[in-house]
Amino acid sequence: MAAANALLGVALREATQRKLQRFSELRGKPVAAGEFWDIVAITAADEKQELAYKQQLSEKLKKKELPLGVQYHVFVDPAGAKIGNGGSTLCALRCLEKLYGDKWNSFTILLIHSGGYSQRLPNASALGKIFTALPFGNPIYQMLELKLAMYIDFPSHMKPGILVTCADDIELYSVGECEFIRFDKPGFTALAHPSSLTVGTTHGVFVLEPFNYLAYKDLEYRCCHRFLHKPSIEQMHHFNAVCRAGNFSHQDMAGGDTTPLKLESEYVYTDSLFYMDHKTAKKLLAFYEKIGTLNCEIDAYGDFLQALGPGATVEYTRNTSNVTKEEAELTDIRQRIFHLLKGTSLNVVVLNKSKFYHIGTTEEYLFHFTSESSLKSELGLQSIAFSIFSTTPKCSGNTSCIIQSILDSGCSVATGSVVEYSRLGPNVSVGENCIVSGCSVITEAVLPADSFVCSLSLKMNGYLKYSTMAFGVQDNLKRNVKTLSDIKLLQFFGVCFLSCLNIWNLKVTEELFSGNKTCLSLWNARIFPACSSLSDSVTTSLKMLNAVRNKSPFSLNKYKLLSIEEMLIYKDVEDMITYREQIFLEITLNRKQFDLEAS
Repeated sequence: MAAANALLGVALREATQRKLQRFSELRGKPVAAGEFWDIVAITAADEKQELAYKQQLSEKLKKKELPLGVQYHVFVDPAGAKIGNGGSTLCALRCLEKLYGDKWNSFTILLIHSGGYSQRLPNASALGKIFTALPFGNPIYQMLELKLAMYIDFPSHMKPGILVTCADDIELYSVGECEFIRFDKPGFTALAHPSSLTVGTTHGVFVLEPFNYLAYKDLEYRCCHRFLHKPSIEQMHHFNAVCRAGNFSHQDMAGGDTTPLKLESEYVYTDSLFYMDHKTAKKLLAFYEKIGTLNCEIDAYGDFLQALGPGATVEYTRNTSNVTKEEAELTDIRQRIFHLLKGTSLNVVVLNKSKFYHIGTTEEYLFHFTSESSLKSELGLQSIAFSIFSTTPKCSGNTSCIIQSILDSGCSVATGSVVEYSRLGPNVSVGENCIVSGCSVITEAVLPADSFVCSLSLKMNGYLKYSTMAFGVQDNLKRNVKTLSDIKLLQFFGVCFLSCLNIWNLKVTEELFSGNKTCLSLWNARIFPACSSLSDSVTTSLKMLNAVRNKSPFSLNKYKLLSIEEMLIYKDVEDMITYREQIFLEITLNRKQFDLEAS
């Protein structure tokens, strides 16, 4: 079994390196017709996020980090109620129609959903999940470049239509040398990956039509009978979605985010991205134009794909167990989508040599970047990526991960921690399992184990300020309570939030929270100081963090305090990009100097 998994790892690594190499050859060069996407569109949650994405795209194009001759767009959700990635898909279709009229019916389009606020991985909150840095490449790859590289073969084997994907997942796959994934059938076509039943409970699961085969292949084109969205294990068995690995000829499947599937174990095929042809996209657009304004969250997977296939039934439209917020009109909209799409085919591209990875939480981020995860090997992730840091990382088990940062030789970073876009001085000690992003720490400082520290540039009343969010990597920023009397149920760095407020000498009033006063959380708690310099900002936030850890008083009364929610409103994207660029230039200069001295 170990040998089979090793072979699979090698196959995925080789296939991935080929795609990365091909993408590298296209960066900064005009692409030929049919060689790449006609349009790459990214969705944004609001106008601030839209502006941030446009600024970063502009920088990437200026620095020739993306293929040229492609239309790159950012499509913002309409103001008002959250509409989910399904609503964002509909909104993007309307934007395409407005921009291109009938012309877009001949385009190959990549649509990347990146409209969330990344509350489970807040170092991606300010500049967006799709611009999350990865520890390899020069310049450093971000999720956008990785997506474009992994899908490099798709446009030339795709009929006009839209490929829909999310910003925080990675699909790796290997197919035969002369084989390509084709998106050329009417209706929807989705990729499917072998996964454990446990993984299936948090993903979409395909119930495939019976298939006459002698042996499984790396790449199979199958028809889907019905699609289950986040089903229970009982439902997977009941609807015949479960396969047995004992029937699998290669015996080398693996489950991506989970441990490899064992011989004779049960598995299911789970979803990742999907394609819809232009005719289907037009049908959905006509539906959106008809309803006018959408006031509920629609899921592109749960609400589009569950309507497809001959076995689809209307029952799911009334099931709100997987819905974060139940709106009055949700069931009605779901039923209308079901009747609109019923009878539309769902084709499935089964990738038996593939893995699906998610990097949307602090836990996943730290695991994949610092442990000996299979993703690290398959993607070629580095422990020190485009950085100045003389410490040699450990060779086995957990290591630290340094991305585009300048660290003094006297600085120490413990295993399991990630430092990105930061400067750390000689007397800085970073504990285990920390995330440090966008920081500048010149003076002596200790970052306790399991801490999350991320600095943002802000523009307040025309002045440049800085604020650093600091808490525990395990803290749940989404957890909320409805009343002030319940804030004792919230936890900051593993400590009762009410106790933390006492340590910081802060009163429990409505003014302590920004935004919605019936949804109180660490996300909208005004506890982070705004400072006039980046280094002061980090130092002050570390003092409040260490005060909680040591249970020693540190008054925040004299500071102007902001919530993370407010930081994102005031964020100065240009200054954050400039700061990263300064680090980039310094590292580049240092490398040139080193090369000169070496020669």
